[in-house]
Amino acid sequence: MSGDPDPRYVLRRITPSEWVINDLKFGSDDPRHVVACVYELDPAEVEVVWLRELPLAIRYTSPFEVLEEVERLQAGVSRATRPVAIPHLPPLLAK
Repeated sequence: MSGDPDPRYVLRRITPSEWVINDLKFGSDDPRHVVACVYELDPAEVEVVWLRELPLAIRYTSPFEVLEEVERLQAGVSRATRPVAIPHLPPLLAK
């Protein structure tokens, strides 16, 4: 987990075996507020239901690992550069 004093993502325990990851950038009445639901399958495995389209796995060893992956992905996105322009060729002429 991040040592950020004002984190964007938080892990909240709902039941003894269920958590949600909330995005604090959005209000609690915004559907984007809940990023994922995490369910414990056994003491060393959790399953994630993503509520956003994120290129992440659905199984992890702990809910904290899920939170770290979301934070890592966000950190990578914020440092992204502009897309590289790809030159286009004129269409081929049909004979």
